[in-house]
Amino acid sequence: MRKPWGVGVLLAGLLLGACGDPESAPGDPAPAAPRASAPTRQPAPAASSSPAVSSSPAARPHRAPRVLYLGDSLAMENQKVLGRELRRDLRAEYTSAPYSGTTLCDYLEGTARRSLVPASDKAAALVRRLRPDVVVLQFWGNSWGYTPCMDGITHAKSPSRYFTRYAADARRLTEQIAAAGRGSGPRIVWVAQGPDPITPDRVRRVNALYARLAAASGALVADAGRAVSPVGDRYTWTRYLPCTAFERARPGFCTQPSRDRTALHRADDYLHFCLAPTTSRPKPCPVPSPGILRIAREITKTVRQSTR
Repeated sequence: MRKPWGVGVLLAGLLLGACGDPESAPGDPAPAAPRASAPTRQPAPAASSSPAVSSSPAARPHRAPRVLYLGDSLAMENQKVLGRELRRDLRAEYTSAPYSGTTLCDYLEGTARRSLVPASDKAAALVRRLRPDVVVLQFWGNSWGYTPCMDGITHAKSPSRYFTRYAADARRLTEQIAAAGRGSGPRIVWVAQGPDPITPDRVRRVNALYARLAAASGALVADAGRAVSPVGDRYTWTRYLPCTAFERARPGFCTQPSRDRTALHRADDYLHFCLAPTTSRPKPCPVPSPGILRIAREITKTVRQSTR
């Protein structure tokens, strides 16, 4: 990055706090809950002459899958693009309910008074209400104590306590989703995160946790982070990657065609993939952003796999 890391961390903290993200300076009190829109439900496209894509249970071979998408600020900015990809490729009935600034404990039932997610939008509550076939969970791994449900536990203060708590919350969330499914619960897709330039080992361990939990519970992992990493260098952060053929064929997605490379991040935001300036009110990304499209396509590929 062009600036010293100390300055970069401070800038990132200020920026992310403004848009209600999971980042704030270590030791800072948690800010007020960010505003977020109600869950967005997008029905499957009308039936056409093309065959419907089947969902995983054999008893429902012709029904388009119902997909629920939960997560933090990365999910907030991704949600419209992911919905478009899922509807186009799988004819999915799609509901998104991301809240910026959150982490896994925010979506656990029993945390409403110390959470940035209201009781009606907890993961289990939404599963009971919507009966999804797939629940996609995209969480960067709040490590700065932004949300009060983490009880002040941060990666900076104690990495061991942070990972122990994060693993326990991931298991609880998996169990609550399964219980809400009443024996025929949805398949969970954990989204592996992209590189973290500040604490690269942290995101590596978070992704490994997702992989272990998926293997133990029959869930899947969408390695979306690999799609925004250099080839052969999975955990090295970069602002640019070579354009893909898919991006070259679509205006606005190969941002520097003369150099055959595309921007993943803005110069003032190392975490998010939306190329529009941040706003005080969290919202889906309003401009073409190659990183978001790459992530959405990888998630869609894994959801397709989960419904076979």
